Amino acid sequence: MLRFFAILLMIWPACAVAQTRVPEDQAQIQLSFAPVVRAAAPAVVNIYAKRVVNVRASPFRGDPFFDNLFRDFGAPRQRVENSLGSGVILSGDGIVVSNYHVVGQATDIRVVLTDRREFSARVLLADEESDLAVLQIDDADGALPALELRDSDSVEVGELVLAIGNPFGVGQTVSSGIVSGLARSGVAMGNARGYFIQTDAPINPGNSGGALVDMAGRLIGINTWILSRSGGSNGIGFAIPSALVAEFVAQARAGKDRFTRPWAGLSGQPVMADMAESLGLDRPGGIVISQVHAQSPFREAGIRPGDVITEVDGQPVNTPAEMIYRMSVAGMGATSSLSVIRDGTKEAATVALIPAPDDPPRAEVQTGRLSAIPGMTLSNINPAVIDEYGLSLSATGVLVVDPGRAGLRAGLRKGDILRGINDEAAADTGTAAALLEQRMRWLSLDVQRGTQRSVLRFRL
Repeated sequence: MLRFFAILLMIWPACAVAQTRVPEDQAQIQLSFAPVVRAAAPAVVNIYAKRVVNVRASPFRGDPFFDNLFRDFGAPRQRVENSLGSGVILSGDGIVVSNYHVVGQATDIRVVLTDRREFSARVLLADEESDLAVLQIDDADGALPALELRDSDSVEVGELVLAIGNPFGVGQTVSSGIVSGLARSGVAMGNARGYFIQTDAPINPGNSGGALVDMAGRLIGINTWILSRSGGSNGIGFAIPSALVAEFVAQARAGKDRFTRPWAGLSGQPVMADMAESLGLDRPGGIVISQVHAQSPFREAGIRPGDVITEVDGQPVNTPAEMIYRMSVAGMGATSSLSVIRDGTKEAATVALIPAPDDPPRAEVQTGRLSAIPGMTLSNINPAVIDEYGLSLSATGVLVVDPGRAGLRAGLRKGDILRGINDEAAADTGTAAALLEQRMRWLSLDVQRGTQRSVLRFRL
């Protein structure tokens, strides 16, 4: 026993030195994340956001029938909503990236650095669908700590990563894990959808908008959400790839007030195992095209129903979301190269990356006081409207942009399509407005909502 303690006393100083020694090369850094954290953590900030919303205390709230009928019932009152999250500084002049669900609709934003400095910030660009927001720190001194972006296409499954953020509001923390999956495009949270990096690094509430960094301290993704039944991290977290973040920041710096994605103007589905042979493929993969809009740039590139798109810009795509992601990171105004299988033969094509055409004109109108449904805003349907509201490519007619109070009471909703009024086709907004102003005892509306079509009848 005495001999054991003697040996322990001899090796103890060496152990103490080993525990405090800073790793000096890549092999040693695997044993300690301290150098990476020291370099990356100052650029990850805490974000405190506040917004004021108007709410109505309706006694019918939550009722499946009366809630819609009495939506405007009750006196409006203001309520302050607070949110807590994280963000990442990407440049010394104060460009910060976070999640839309953290700051997208905030009226007051405070950014707090690890050295306890506080700044006010404003939103430059926010997009609910991609769940990204770009902030500009006010009074930035040009020397703020910033993270370098790494091309997320170079990330591989199995790489060590760190998630840095402010979980549960306890202050900045760091968790470690690996990249456990790529091209996660079949998942969604709320309105956020698209293409994600999956990690098992614990991501908890408050980590949203924080950094997912590699072992060189470079940003590979923005932590956005978790897959959990309890609300806590179960080792399945998702981050928005840095390639999309870079395009988002580029549009914000260009002064865009809305994030613009290239418009595909087509619909399709993943090629499954039972479809591959009939499509001339030796294995399942790619997207088989089912419909192409007449104004689609893919139609201009020669793509037609039945074709299988297997690659975009040299990267394999297996879902429509992956294809749109590849087009988005290429950037608006550029072109993308396609690999297409047609009748068992591989072909190449080039598609222009353009926004959805706003043609024919929307010609928005608001119905007047003599209308059967006054105060309703209508728009013609064109490719831009189809893309903005997520309508079917074959959608035609007149869109309800805002039903107004009278329209809500009549059962109409934003995004409904008016196909006909009193058995006459509502071909455009002018025709629809005129039909609603005709003197009549009954009003009949042919309405399409999603895939459902119904007729609403009212006595006037």
